[in-house]
Amino acid sequence: MELIIAAIVILIKVIVIAVILFIVPIPLTWMERKIAGHIQQRLGPMRVGWHGLLQPVADGLKLLTKEDIIPDQADRLLFKMAPLVSLVPPFAVFVAIPFGESVSVMGYEISLYISDMNVGLLYILAVAGLEIYGVIFGGWASNSKYALLGSLRTCAQLISYEIPMGFSVIGVIMLSHSMSLLDIVNAQQDIWFIVYQPLGFFIFFVAGLAEAQRIPFDLAEAEGDLGAGFHTEYSGMRFSFFMLSEYLVMLTISILCVLLFFGGWHGVLIPLPAPIWFALKVGLFIYIFMWFRFTFPRYRYDQLMNIGWKVLLPLSLFNILLTGIFIF
Repeated sequence: MELIIAAIVILIKVIVIAVILFIVPIPLTWMERKIAGHIQQRLGPMRVGWHGLLQPVADGLKLLTKEDIIPDQADRLLFKMAPLVSLVPPFAVFVAIPFGESVSVMGYEISLYISDMNVGLLYILAVAGLEIYGVIFGGWASNSKYALLGSLRTCAQLISYEIPMGFSVIGVIMLSHSMSLLDIVNAQQDIWFIVYQPLGFFIFFVAGLAEAQRIPFDLAEAEGDLGAGFHTEYSGMRFSFFMLSEYLVMLTISILCVLLFFGGWHGVLIPLPAPIWFALKVGLFIYIFMWFRFTFPRYRYDQLMNIGWKVLLPLSLFNILLTGIFIF
């Protein structure tokens, strides 16, 4: 009986998280437009609903009813698979992401995570890297030189920045003696790791901007020379899947920044409930991502690669050395 209850609880968690992840990009698109409006001194969405609150609904209806176009010479199977392949990894990583420890519901203690893996951080970095296959399929299957160039750029960018990102979290693992995200957060109960790992956080955050393909590292979607990058030939719901994936990657990077460096759901000074602390921190990082988009110019592609290989990679190795000396 206990096994059945446990299986039902896990199934409910999976459904709830999946529904939330499908819904989250809707308010984020509205929020991003509003932030752009304030930063650039222009109006954000205003016409559809009060302060444009129904604009995301209008966008969703537009994408649902828009004609689904497939180029004549495209590889139809890969063309249809690419958006789904790109969307699966951002969903799969949330299996190992905790949102808190536990809550009591009708006398039952329910953990606020699906699985506490002892290699949770390694699992997240490994699964997140699979998103590159959706990019490759989308660019190749479109039979378009612009989409192909966009996919080649993106593949090089993602592979290059995965390396310093992976090295940047080694210091956190050394300090917490675990790759379980739950253990990492609990190790920050007194002092957040940002105190010990400011360089590691800087590397992780910059690499996260590149992994999420956000300005100033959105070279895969450079409108001036590629149109829209690897998804140039996509329309309707297939295009929206790529956009949904991009927002989920941004959300994942924000959550990991909070879990690895800013104490997770542990607060300071103000006695707020743990989920509220967690939501506020994640919301702050999402705002920073959006703020960067409408503040900084785009790097050239050679600058992008130089930063990854000649700056972040040596710095990440240096951070590991510093952490080892500190622990010793």
